[in-house]
Amino acid sequence: MVVPPWLSVPPPGYGGLEQVVHGLVDGLVTRGHAVTLFGAGRYHGTAADFVSTVPELQYDRLGESLPELAHLARVNHLVAPADFDIVHDHTTIGPLVAGRRAVPTVATVHGNPVGEYGTVLSDTDHGVGLVAISHTQRRANPGLPWVGTVHNAMDVGDVPRKHAPGRGPVLWLARFSPDKGPELAIRACRAAGLPLTLAGKCNEPAERRYLTEVVEPMLGDDVTLVVNADREATLRLLVDARCLIMPVRWEEPFGMAMVEAMATGTPVVALRRGAVPELVVEGRTGLIRDRAEELPAALREAARLDPAACVAHVAENFSTERMAAGYEEVYRRFAFGVGVPALRPAPATVR
Repeated sequence: MVVPPWLSVPPPGYGGLEQVVHGLVDGLVTRGHAVTLFGAGRYHGTAADFVSTVPELQYDRLGESLPELAHLARVNHLVAPADFDIVHDHTTIGPLVAGRRAVPTVATVHGNPVGEYGTVLSDTDHGVGLVAISHTQRRANPGLPWVGTVHNAMDVGDVPRKHAPGRGPVLWLARFSPDKGPELAIRACRAAGLPLTLAGKCNEPAERRYLTEVVEPMLGDDVTLVVNADREATLRLLVDARCLIMPVRWEEPFGMAMVEAMATGTPVVALRRGAVPELVVEGRTGLIRDRAEELPAALREAARLDPAACVAHVAENFSTERMAAGYEEVYRRFAFGVGVPALRPAPATVR
């Protein structure tokens, strides 16, 4: 299992990819597999064996290509057919360099597979199979060499849950980016007469600039700002929230915050973009609307949704056990050559 060199597994705060990998690794070990996790730094909290390619996490160099390339070069030198049956890569550049390995590789695509990222993925090595995290993501670029679709998941065992609708503020939980629509959340909550908590990741220059220039001028007494909350604080916010608002402006390939919210019993109010309808059950675990103008009424209506239905939906569809079983099936089919394109697919459409 290969993760990027930026964060530990699990992450101390924001880090959806690392949180998912944590659940996947432990789920695979529970199913009897011997798993080795290749990452950076000195710490990990998984049931896997851990191999670090560099003593310090490389988060302060996030956005540079060399730290990830050096990490992958070291992984490639350490992976041998005598030791491993399959490599599962979660890095951005991994699909381009995995062909140097003598071990079959599947790579999970964690981002939106279009634009520049779609160009990179369209040059995936012939011996690498891509795994989508949603059917929506896969449909966005069907010409890529996909070999499976497995939803992200989370370990719900220790997640706190509420048994009655939350009475706290509406919660927005994401990174500070125009794609995530925090200013739409402010406008919707003001129109609904409801308080809002903006809890966001803000580490990268673009995120800090967006928070300073766009979001902060809109703040008032009705909005509480929480920056870079740790995992424990995030879960408390989710449990207390009336609902999670997801006014996304892009084709969200998954949206782990929605699963985390529903796991605590908190319903989701979201715009119909990307994988939102694939994760949220309309009228049962959330309310999905087509226009931002429809969000205020949905925010008021969310209080009628049953927290138990949200929890049950996650337990049935987004458990780590189900994710591990899905990837196990992908590994088996890929290792035996089933589902691997015999010929290179036509170049993917780049949008």
